[in-house]
Amino acid sequence: MGVCELCGRNGVETTVHHLLPKEMGGTFGSTAKLCIPCHKQIHALYTNEEIAARLTTLREMREDEKLSRFIKWLRKQPPTKLMKIKKSNERKKKGR
Repeated sequence: MGVCELCGRNGVETTVHHLLPKEMGGTFGSTAKLCIPCHKQIHALYTNEEIAARLTTLREMREDEKLSRFIKWLRKQPPTKLMKIKKSNERKKKGR
């Protein structure tokens, strides 16, 4: 158990998120430890191309309108809560 570098919740299981997606050249680049809901939400909202273009730092992610709303809500949730994360309608339209 650890601390999510994006939402700041403590006592959560973390995963490694490549700040520049691996398929975009970020295999050996900077990473962040994110809780599973934050990690899933990023990839549900945005394609790897969108992430590579404008969400390659924790600050950029925190300042993103959609992610900041999610983070604000998530911080109120207990670290043990499991939630379903669905692809956004915009992301579904892109076929990914």
